Amino acid sequence: MTGPTPALPTPTLRTPRLRLRPFADDDAEALSALMSDARVLRHWDAPPWTDPGRATQFLARCRQLADEGSGARWVVAQADGGAFVGWCSLSRWDPTNRSAAVGYVLAERVWGRGYATEAARAVLRWAFDTLDLHRVQAEVDTRNAASARVLQKLGFVLEGTLREDCVVAGEVSDTWVHGLLRREWRPDDVTT
Repeated sequence: MTGPTPALPTPTLRTPRLRLRPFADDDAEALSALMSDARVLRHWDAPPWTDPGRATQFLARCRQLADEGSGARWVVAQADGGAFVGWCSLSRWDPTNRSAAVGYVLAERVWGRGYATEAARAVLRWAFDTLDLHRVQAEVDTRNAASARVLQKLGFVLEGTLREDCVVAGEVSDTWVHGLLRREWRPDDVTT
């Protein structure tokens, strides 16, 4: 029998264009603006936020994930100037099976610049190196071709489709499941 999962402090990660840092209380306003944008969340399995209190709950959950050792969430900020452009996460960390899931949400104003790929690559590098992961999984609404391309650039393989898996914006939707194994991981591939 194994003991409790240790805490998982969220480190600051840097890339040439981005700084991924732990969430702070003063991120609530930018987070709320992002997560209330219906266009940004059009493929998300939860509706856009309408209650400003959701940001406070999200920030508390960030601390809880780190404390219980089940995951980490980062603010994705531009390295030059520090502007909040989104967030990235590593969740469902399972040290026994050496697995986790990755996710990301970015503001529409930065779409198409390769930020999602760059941010997720930084998280994956940290996760494979620090947590000694064997597998990382990501799920994407089948209508979200841009996110599927991000995963493909990172080396993920489409493993299957969860049919009518969730309801997105009132419509029943399918979900693609992508997986990345340690032996497939290419941390130095800079294709964006």
